[in-house]
Amino acid sequence: MPDLRKDPIVGRWVIVAKSRAQRPHDFESTPQLNTGRFCPFCEHNEDKTPGEVLAYRKAGTLPNQPGWRVRVVPNKFPALEIEGDLNKRGEGIYDMMRGVGAHEVIVESPQHLMSTADLSEDNMREVLWVYRDRLVDLKKDRRLLYGMIFKNVGAAAGASLEHTHSQLIVTPIVPINVREEMTGSLEFYKYRGRCVFCDMIQQELATEKRIAVDTPGFVAFCPFASRFPFETWILPKTHSSHYENIQKNAVEDLARIVRQVMGKIEAALDRPAYNYIVHTGPFDTQELAHYHWHIEIIPRLTKTAGFEWGSGFYINPVPPEEAAGFLREVDADLHEPRTLPVKENR
Repeated sequence: MPDLRKDPIVGRWVIVAKSRAQRPHDFESTPQLNTGRFCPFCEHNEDKTPGEVLAYRKAGTLPNQPGWRVRVVPNKFPALEIEGDLNKRGEGIYDMMRGVGAHEVIVESPQHLMSTADLSEDNMREVLWVYRDRLVDLKKDRRLLYGMIFKNVGAAAGASLEHTHSQLIVTPIVPINVREEMTGSLEFYKYRGRCVFCDMIQQELATEKRIAVDTPGFVAFCPFASRFPFETWILPKTHSSHYENIQKNAVEDLARIVRQVMGKIEAALDRPAYNYIVHTGPFDTQELAHYHWHIEIIPRLTKTAGFEWGSGFYINPVPPEEAAGFLREVDADLHEPRTLPVKENR
């Protein structure tokens, strides 16, 4: 018998239909493939991207030259552009404004790696710290209200380049999904006087049914009302609403758990396409007692179809308890970075 499960944050209902379940290795996961095509993100191809905004690099090396470890550049085809004013206006009942914002690419390694799990722990720490640095900097722009860091891996998840990278899009409005999440968590806080995310962490740690990885500072679990098979969230155990307030000791622990979780997902599901998104508080708010930053990882194993679009329900064929149990047992087999061959530009 299927379950109907209610998300305690936004009130969204999810159908967990075990009768439709597949074993993890039965999913058609569209694995990541190395095409061997020329890659503009590899070291020595710095002139093939826009000029860097930020780079962590070896001492004595010059901007837009080899010697970097993590590099941030404007997106060559930006969704939003940084120049200009908002020019808010109306046309009858319709509201408009200019597409002002920022769209940046965080190139996570000079080597041609395809996976977060391929990054060394030191490399992963620097990527996570770059996230923090860019949010802190862009938060100073009063036109901008929200910074979304996300990662698309594999064509099925929307990636156009295979070289491991993240993106940052900063918008002049708070996206509706974020507003919904913040509104739901505020209603919970007003009713119970506690952060719903903190309560979720405590309950998941107590029951251990949906825990995938547990470290001193962070926990990864498959949420009770998971929308997708093997959907996994990573949350800090200490309450914090804004990712950019993270401290260096926490980044070290976060780097370990991100690599471990991604290693498990890739080992369990044959390196599937996936998205991950950093959910964080808006720029124009201080520390929030009701909200808790977190990372959501979504393997692309199923497709959204007519019922989902029409109803707002999601149908998940894998109960989160089974997904988490499977991930706990998987050997992540974390390894040193594997450099993949690519064609030279000619």
